[in-house]
Amino acid sequence: MRFNLFFILLAACTLTFTACQQGSQTPTDMAQVKTEIQALENAWASALSTKNLDALMAMYADDAVSMPDNEPMLVGKDAIRKNQELEFAGTPDGMTYAFEVLDVYGDGNTVTETGKATYKDAAGKVTGTGKYIAVWKKQGDKYLCVQEIYN
Repeated sequence: MRFNLFFILLAACTLTFTACQQGSQTPTDMAQVKTEIQALENAWASALSTKNLDALMAMYADDAVSMPDNEPMLVGKDAIRKNQELEFAGTPDGMTYAFEVLDVYGDGNTVTETGKATYKDAAGKVTGTGKYIAVWKKQGDKYLCVQEIYN
C-alpha cells in the first residue's frame, strides 16, 4: 500500500511540475515574428534586385534545402549558391523583386512562412508573380532560411 501511495504522490508531483512549466512559458508574439520575417524578405528582395550573392547567401543556413520550380532539389549552401549564380547571369539588369509575407506559423524558434512574390522589369512593369513557403530557424539572434519551395 505504501508503495502505491509513493507512486501516486510521485505522479501528482510530476503532473503539477509539468503543468507549472507549461503555464510559465511566455507565448510567442507572432505579429512581431511576422514583422521580423518581412524585414528578412525585404533584404532578400534587395539582394536579388542588386545581384548581391553574398548578402543572399548570408540568409541561408549551411544545410538549407531549396526546391525551385521545375528544377532538382538543391541541398546545401554550395548547391544553392551555384544555382543562384546561374540565375543572376540570366537575369536582365534592372529586374526588381518584392516579397509579401502572408502568414507565419511556429513557436518563434522555427517559423514557417507563406508569401507571394512580384517581379518587375527595369521599366517597372510586372513580368511575373509567384508564391512560396519558407522555413526559418533562429540561430543565435537571427533567423536563417532552412527550407524553401517556390514557383
